[in-house]
Amino acid sequence: METARQFVDRHLAPELADIGRSGAPPENPKSRLQELLQGRGHPTPSYRLIGREGPDHSPVFSVEALVGEQILGIGEGGRKSEAEHAAAKEALENILSGSCSLAQESNCTVRRNRQEERQATEQAVKPSRDRWFGRIVGLLRSPRLDDAVWDEIEEILISSDVGVETSLRIIEQLRERVKAGQLDSPDAVTDALKQALTQDLSGDFEGLLPSDDGASKPYVILMVGVNGVGKTTSIGKLAHHFSESGKRVVIGAADTFRAAAAEQLEILGERVGVDVIRHAAGADPGAVAYDAYQASKARGADVLIIDTAGRLHTKSNLMEELRKIHRVLNRQDTSAPHEVILTLDATTGHNGLVQAKSFNEAVNCTGIFLAKLDGTARGGIVLAIRQELQVPILFIGTGEGMGDMAPFDAEDFVDALLAPV
Repeated sequence: METARQFVDRHLAPELADIGRSGAPPENPKSRLQELLQGRGHPTPSYRLIGREGPDHSPVFSVEALVGEQILGIGEGGRKSEAEHAAAKEALENILSGSCSLAQESNCTVRRNRQEERQATEQAVKPSRDRWFGRIVGLLRSPRLDDAVWDEIEEILISSDVGVETSLRIIEQLRERVKAGQLDSPDAVTDALKQALTQDLSGDFEGLLPSDDGASKPYVILMVGVNGVGKTTSIGKLAHHFSESGKRVVIGAADTFRAAAAEQLEILGERVGVDVIRHAAGADPGAVAYDAYQASKARGADVLIIDTAGRLHTKSNLMEELRKIHRVLNRQDTSAPHEVILTLDATTGHNGLVQAKSFNEAVNCTGIFLAKLDGTARGGIVLAIRQELQVPILFIGTGEGMGDMAPFDAEDFVDALLAPV
């Protein structure tokens, strides 16, 4: 069966190139998508209803945009027509950005799971919303937004671990816009707060997308972080995530310092169905990384995830070991490692930022896996991490199971935080 990406490359890419050069997708993406397909003699796109209820039991329609059986986009809306419009728009955006390239024979499995990822994010931030951010939504609906209300909102942001500087800046921006008459309703103020938080969490970076063209094969991910933050479990979740996306994954057990680290990875590898390359306890981590890379090449693996030690006898020894592993991988592939992901424990709050800075300085982290987000009511730490480290959050842990994680989406995260309680 032809994949969505192959379909796009054969039939839609030439016409959509002009849209990409001109900017955003057209105002009526349904008409544009239909025009393109019919002009080429292909079937009219169809829209399949896959859900009609949101996580809080509110009426939310979920719709897939299809061409034949090729799923190109998913959309949601309060009405079915709105959901279809959103699905068509996402179909065009996916085509332009190449988001379907991960699907392979699984026919855009990653996009099909979009709704589940959003719901996982909503569930993970529920404690933060119930304790802190839901109160902000209520306060913004006060008859009069006076100094006392703004001060209380500011205190809530700080208490939720957003950080003093970020909280003060956001509140000041909102107050000025309200005074200037730019925000004349509670909904307008809430939307402005959402935009401010989303902007702080967003950045100019590409998501974690191993290439389908084999240009970087294996796609090497170096996982770093101190012991106890959930790094090993996060590796298992990543392996599961990529396997479910049709990728062949290998794990390298280069934490040879911690007792039973390799055994724990082998158990996780067996659970998610991926190979684990290990040496004896106390072996040279660089040698493990080398062998894991060679094994990945020999087995045609798409992704290689390498575990590293989170503690050695001294901090300087640990950082030098990480640099050595980095050099070993770089000698095999001058672009490797392609990602250096720092695992952070969301429940440690600001205490974890000091450790994070040390790792970032040593190996120049490219992304963050924020573990145990479901275990804290201080979800504002996500903003503090993004602002302090200037490193994008790529994934969040949403539970204890191997499938309990989601790619981080700033808009989904903020919408979940500021949803009505």
